[in-house]
Formats: sequence, C-alpha cells, structure tokens
Amino acid sequence: MLICPQCKFENPNSNKFCQNCGTSLTHKVCPECSTDDVPVNALRCHNCDTECGTVFWAIIAKETSGEALRVEGDEGDKGDVGVDGNEEAIPFSSPVSPSFQIALGSYLDSQERYQLLDTLPIQTETTPITDVGVRVLDCQPYQISPIEAILASQQSDLLTPSVETSEIPHLARLYIALQSQGERGIPPIHDAWQQGDIQVVIIEDRSNWQHLLDRWQEETTSSLKILHWCYQMAQLWAVLEPVNCRQSLLDLSNLRLDEDQTLALQRLYVESSNSQPIGESPENTQAQTSDIPEEPLTIQALGRVWQSLFRQSQRTQFGSVVQMLGDLDVGKIQTIAQLRSRLEEISIELEALGTPTLPPIKEKNTAVPTIPQSDEPEDIISKTDDMPTVVLAMQLSSLEDAGRTDVGRQRHHNEDYFGIETKIHKLELPKSRVLEGHGLYILCDGMGGHAGGEIASELAVNTLRQYFQEHWIANQLPTEESIREAVYLANEAIFKLNQQDARSGVGRMGTTLVMLLIQDTEAAVAHVGDSRLYRLTRKRGLEQVTVDHEVGQREITRGVEASIAYARPDAYQLTQALGPRDESSIDPDVGFFDLNEDTLLLLASDGLSDNDLLETHWQTHLEPLLSSGANLERGVTDLIDLANQHNGHDNITGILIRAKVRPNLES
Repeated sequence: MLICPQCKFENPNSNKFCQNCGTSLTHKVCPECSTDDVPVNALRCHNCDTECGTVFWAIIAKETSGEALRVEGDEGDKGDVGVDGNEEAIPFSSPVSPSFQIALGSYLDSQERYQLLDTLPIQTETTPITDVGVRVLDCQPYQISPIEAILASQQSDLLTPSVETSEIPHLARLYIALQSQGERGIPPIHDAWQQGDIQVVIIEDRSNWQHLLDRWQEETTSSLKILHWCYQMAQLWAVLEPVNCRQSLLDLSNLRLDEDQTLALQRLYVESSNSQPIGESPENTQAQTSDIPEEPLTIQALGRVWQSLFRQSQRTQFGSVVQMLGDLDVGKIQTIAQLRSRLEEISIELEALGTPTLPPIKEKNTAVPTIPQSDEPEDIISKTDDMPTVVLAMQLSSLEDAGRTDVGRQRHHNEDYFGIETKIHKLELPKSRVLEGHGLYILCDGMGGHAGGEIASELAVNTLRQYFQEHWIANQLPTEESIREAVYLANEAIFKLNQQDARSGVGRMGTTLVMLLIQDTEAAVAHVGDSRLYRLTRKRGLEQVTVDHEVGQREITRGVEASIAYARPDAYQLTQALGPRDESSIDPDVGFFDLNEDTLLLLASDGLSDNDLLETHWQTHLEPLLSSGANLERGVTDLIDLANQHNGHDNITGILIRAKVRPNLES
C-alpha cells in the first residue's frame, strides 16, 4: 500500500494520485524552489539541483560475528552505471555464504527500493570488514515498510512489538527495542531484512550531523557543556549495556550532535570478543576511533574516550575532571552510580566557582529495553540500572511563529481573527549568547453572523493587544490577576457594543478566546470557549492544554460518563464566551507552565480541531515541525489544507509557535 504524504490515506500500489485527497503519489514538491513535478524516486530536483530525495543509512553486516564480511573489488564483473557514473561492482562474499553482489547505483533489495549512493570501502588484507555503512536513496518513500508497520501498530505498548524474530535480523531487533523506549540518542529504524547470513538494516541518515569532537574543541564551548556531554555519555552507557552495544560509544566518529547540541549516535555497534566495529571515516580526519579496551568492557572505556576527546581537541582538562579521569583509569570508579556521583560533585564544585547553576543530579527508575528473544541469553534483558536525570536551568534558544486563517469550504465570510506579537532581544558575545523572548498570541472565533462575529473577534484581539502593550512589565510574565483583568476588559468592550446596538438573542455577538503568553522559558494560557491550545514535545507527544467550555465537558466534570454527556443534543453548545453577557457570566481558565524542552505550541479554532483531526494527524503534520529546519509558514498552511479536506464546515485558524531551549551552561 502507498501511504499518501498529505492525508495518510492507504492507496493501492498502482495509484498515481491519492484517491482520498488527490495528492500525487509519483511526484513531489521541491522544498527549495517549489517545483511540483520532481519524481519521488529522484535524489535531486531537476530544476535547482537541491537534494530532496528520501535518504537513509544502510548497514550491511554479516550475521556471524566471528568472521569478517569480505568486501573486495571484482575486476571481472561490471555492474550498471551508478548515480555518479561509476560502474565498479563491489561483491560481498564469505566462506559460509553465497556471493552478495552490489554495484554502485544498483539496489540493495530485490524490490528495487533502496539505491546505493556511496562507494563501499574496499577491504585490505590487514583490515577485515565485519560490516559497512552507506547512504541509500528510498525510491519508494510512500511505501510503508514492515518494520514501520509493526512499530506503528504497537506504538501504545510499553513492551517491544511481538514479532517473529526469525524474520528480523539480530541488529534490527536492537534498534526496535531501544526505539520502543523512546531513546532519542539512537537513530530510528526504517527497514530491515536478512539475506542468507547477511543482514541489512535501514536507519535514519545521521552522516551529516556535527561530530562531537568538532564542537568539543571550539573555544566557545563551556566547561559545563562538556560536563553535560560526559553525563549524557554515561546515561547512554547505562541504556546500551543491557543490549551489549556499549561499543557504540567508543568510536569518536560515531558520536554526533543533533540540532540542539544533544549527544546522539550515528549507529549501533554490537560488542564482540572476536571483532571490533569499523566506523565510517568522518569528513574531519581528526575524528578517528579512540583506543578501545579489550573485552570485557568496563566504564574505564568511557574515561579513555573522554581522554581522547581532550587530547584530540587540544583542550585543557579542567578542575576535578583530571582526578575523575585518573580514578576511572585505575579502577577507583567502577560503576555508573559511582560515576554519576562524581559528576554531581564536579557540578557542585563548578557552581561554587561562580559558573551558572548546575543543580544536583537526580535519579529515577527507568524500564530497561526489552529485546525480542532468539539466541540471546536470558539475562540480556534482566540487567537493570537506575537511569539518572539532570535537572538543568534552561534558557531560550529560539522562538518562531506563524499564523493563518481561512474561510473554509462552506462559510461565506470569516469570523475568526488572530494576533501575533513577538519581541526577541539577543545578546551574543564570543563566549556567551543570551536570548530573551516575549510573545503574545491570541486567537478568537467569533459568533453572531455577518457584521457580528468578525467584529467581536477583532475587537477582542485588539483590546488584549493594547492592554498588554501597556501593562506587560519587561522580562516578567504577567500575573494571573493581570491576565484575568485583560480578558474581562475584552469581554466588556464587546458587551458594551452589544448594548449600544441593542442586539438581542442570537443577534448578540461574541467570541471564543485562547491566548498564549511567553516570557523566555515561562508560559501562560488563558481561554474562554472551545478554541484550544495544544502542546507537543518529543517526550510527551501531543497534549490538549485547554478544556473546552461546552455543555458536554461541563457534564463530564459533574461525573457523567463521556458517552452520555456527548449524547445530549446541546453537548457542543458553549457554556461561556466573550461579549454576550457581562463579566459575572464568564470565568476564564488561566494556567502556567514552563518550557523545559523543545516545544511546539498550536492555537486552534474548532474548524481546525474538530473531529479529532489533530489527534489523528499530529505525528505527520505537527511532530516534524519540532525540527529547526521545518518551515512553520508551510506547516500552518498544510494544517489549513488538511482541515479543509477533512472538515471545511467552519472557518479555520491556527497559530504555530516553536520554542527551542537549551541547558543554561554558558560560563
């Protein structure tokens, strides 16, 4: 089945257009120049040459860890012309498996889906290769893979999906186990299969992510930032130990940073007593594999990696880190718990020296990943370790927003109205960067018919904007009392206009309200009616922050079951709105929350949120917008288009806000 990239409708493989929304299933739009006839199996746009294909990282490994996977050039056999014109065929062979031929530009699989984009390394007599990694182009990006189908069907389960282990390579099962635990440092798996004793695993391509070493050696990188990365490595060690993948942390070229400067692995390496992983050569020739200790692995290996990072980056070791590395080397620190304790001591020392606060490390229990059982020992999933959490003071890294309103497919005029005011103050010096953000976001869905609803919604937005222009104290989030006063003033402005025009009954105009206020990493929300605020983070997924003021919800709060409450004919009738009555008839909900992780916030009118549209499509239309590279303007336009396809019965308005944060580690 082909999954439509727009509406996620399942289509037969023969379809050229989605039979639900009409989106092309054979061509796509170039994100750079907006050319709309780029074949989905093309690596680059034919108009601007931007790389816009769907690229993954393929790991081709020999199942038997005791023997090397031989990669040799075969001068007697030339393959098809590859994507760069190179015709050299590169066979895979071993004494226990038939020859496995792959030519540059040909396909890894019999379905001709994954096309080789890179030249494979050539084995030498002194360097046997157990596995290789290459970039591949997904020529069928709208075809859901079996692994993705398994993960999607089991996403609500706490345990790893139940699958036939004989159909999934051993290495793939490790990725599935860790992915089911939501570990961001591990690249998500896309596909996998077994061919003889060769296993192929397709994962996210992180080959162009920044090397940890590159960032480590920058002069602007603070000592506390380095300490934080050491902590993250210790945390990943505890995650990888039960699945025997600690060796993934011992190759400097495998240590990467995501867009938020959080430690991440390019891939997993499985520990073996007879062979060691061969990492891909990084673009930076300094990022070479660190000294790897003999089996069995201990946390002394982490100390050696840190020493290698300091040595290759030519940075001076600081404070008690010298003593910690020495104690690791001689075995005075033997467990992750002891290492966490030492990191806590160093953080307290740095705090005492006047560096920004690094609160003590706190611990919590975290479930260990569960692996599908095959030939592994029973105790591989019985190892446990308390996973630590560092509670850091956060600071704003970026604040972006975009809004749009649309009349919908059935209404003749638009009664929605919104307002966005954002102020960013940035101070950047060679060794520090401070960003102060101030944002006011208001969305109103008017009611009262033509020349009524749109007047009420616009009047409410402008009244609130004016109030906070005069009463918002710099660098301080307004209090609950101040926010309530603003809402009451907006209600009064509309109420007076109703009285002045002698409007009565359904002719009295009014509006819903949802308002978000952001000051740095603090946020407040106020709402009246059924316009909503949603919050999306990678850890918690999508959450509806506000609760609609309508009859159905009122009955639920009184103890009535939801099915009965919403069986009422007036279930969706509003219990309060701005304007129809005086302030004694409204009680705005006001709440506060902190932005402790990267967050996407969405203000939505009911034309966008009706029929569980956002709850159904958040993973495809909202989650990708957490990335800094995603365009919010295009994101809100896609949401409007989605609502018109599935709803369209009402006006549609959305405001997207992306707040990125980072630990306050600047010295």
